[in-house]
Amino acid sequence: MKPQRSRSRNKSNRNRSTGNQGGNVVNRVFDSSGPEGKVRGTPSQVIEKYNQLARDAQLSNDRVAMESFQQHAEHYLRMLSEAQKEADAKREEQERQNRERQAERDEQERQNRERQAERDRERNEREAQAQAEAEQSQPEAAESEEASGLVDTPESKPKTRRAPRRKPKPKDEAGDAPSADGGDQPEAAE
Repeated sequence: MKPQRSRSRNKSNRNRSTGNQGGNVVNRVFDSSGPEGKVRGTPSQVIEKYNQLARDAQLSNDRVAMESFQQHAEHYLRMLSEAQKEADAKREEQERQNRERQAERDEQERQNRERQAERDRERNEREAQAQAEAEQSQPEAAESEEASGLVDTPESKPKTRRAPRRKPKPKDEAGDAPSADGGDQPEAAE
């Protein structure tokens, strides 16, 4: 028979170490077992705590404890600087990839603009050619209309502009008004 392993569902039984587990080391909380008990906190907090313990040991003239606390602080300082270097390298790599992607997008956009400009030039050339052909065939069409005996319709004639309306003259209320006996008005035919 196989020996059975006991499985605990507790979080505390999972493999945990104070080494690099990946993730964000800068903000990660560490449990450091130092010479005088556990120190808990982010790397910068642990470094500060060990530096304070080293200063206290120095004031009490305990050179061994001071050196031990300084070594612990140095360990976390190295971890922190290594994590920051990795984060910087990762950020630089991300920026490089972003620059490459932007350069590719810019190149594609430039090519699209060139293609569009070429299509516009071709379209303009076709339109100019079609217009030239239409102008050449217009005299022939006018001659063929005259020969066929077609009648001009209002739709085929160019529209003429009407003269703008004149403003009516203001009526004078005094002597210029026509008299009731019909002085200036024509008489109705009988």
